[in-house]
Amino acid sequence: MSFISTIRAASAALLVCAGAASAETPVLRAAVLQTGTVNWELDTLKHNGFDTANGFELSLLGVASGSAAQVAFQGEEVDVIVSDWLWVARQRAEGRDYIFIPYSKAVGALLVPEGSTAKSLADLRGGKIGIAGGPLDKSWLILRAYAEKMHGLDLVTETEQIFGAPPLIYKTGLQGELDGAINFWHFLAKMEAGGMTPLITVDDAARELGLDPETPLLGYVLRGEMLRDHPDLVKGLAAASRATKDLLASSDAAWDRLRPIMNANSDAEFVALKAGFIEGIPADQPVDIDAAARMLALMADLGGKDLIGAATTLPDGVFVQPGS
Repeated sequence: MSFISTIRAASAALLVCAGAASAETPVLRAAVLQTGTVNWELDTLKHNGFDTANGFELSLLGVASGSAAQVAFQGEEVDVIVSDWLWVARQRAEGRDYIFIPYSKAVGALLVPEGSTAKSLADLRGGKIGIAGGPLDKSWLILRAYAEKMHGLDLVTETEQIFGAPPLIYKTGLQGELDGAINFWHFLAKMEAGGMTPLITVDDAARELGLDPETPLLGYVLRGEMLRDHPDLVKGLAAASRATKDLLASSDAAWDRLRPIMNANSDAEFVALKAGFIEGIPADQPVDIDAAARMLALMADLGGKDLIGAATTLPDGVFVQPGS
C-alpha cells in the first residue's frame, strides 16, 4: 500500500469515528510528528475539550516526518499541519493558497560545551560546529549572517560543519565532541540541562540583524479556502490554541500530566523543556508584516531558491491575523 493510500485509509477511519461520536461537529484532521513537541499542546487541547468548546473536533494522525505531513496536506488527506511560515510563503508564491496561524517563536541558540573558553562566535574560528536541520536550517542562516556582520566571520569557510539528525547533535554535543552546537529548541533545552551553555541566542542575533525575534516561526498551516468557506473553524482553532497556551503558561498541574510524553530524562530536563515551551509562546497580537518581510529577504539572500523558491518577497495573505 502506498504512503498516500495508507494516510487516506487512516484519515477515513478517523472521520468515521469522529462522525459517529458527533455528527454535528465538524472535524479538523491534523497530521503531526508522532514525537513532536506540538503534541504537548494538542494533547492538552483535546484533554481539556478546547476543540469542542470552540466548535470543532480535532483528530490527530501521527506521521514520521515533516515532509510526510506536507505530502498528506498537499494531497488533501488532512486539513492541518505544523510548519514554518517560510514554507507557506514559498507555497503561496508558487500558486498554492495556504495560510498560517502562529504557534511558536522558539528558535534556540548556539551552545558550547561545559568548560569552553569561547566568548563569541569569533572564538569558534577553525572549530567544529554541529547543526541539526541541514545547511538551510533557519537558525544556522541567521547566525551565519550575524557572524559576518559582527565579526567578519564566514562560518561556512572558517569552521567545520557537522550536519546531523537532532539526536546525533545532542549526543555529540554533550560528549564534548563539538566546539559549538545548533539544534532544535527542545534538544537545546536538554543540552543546557546537561551542562552546555549558550554562546549566542538566535533572538539576540536576529535583533542585531534588524529582525524581530517576536516573529513566530512555526504555526498551523491550513488551506485558504477554509478561511473563506468556514472562517469559524479557523477562528476556532486559533482560539483553542490560545486557550491551551494560556493554560500551559499558568498551570504546573497541566505540565505534570504531560510529563510522561515529554521524554524528559531528569527533573532538570523537564524544567528546561517546560520553560523553553513557555518562552516560545508568541504574543496574542498581529504578526509584524514588515518584520516578516525582512526575515524572508535575509533567508532569500542566504538560502536562495532551495529554501524559499520563488518567494523573493513576502506574498500577501500568509498570516491569519487576530480578528481576520
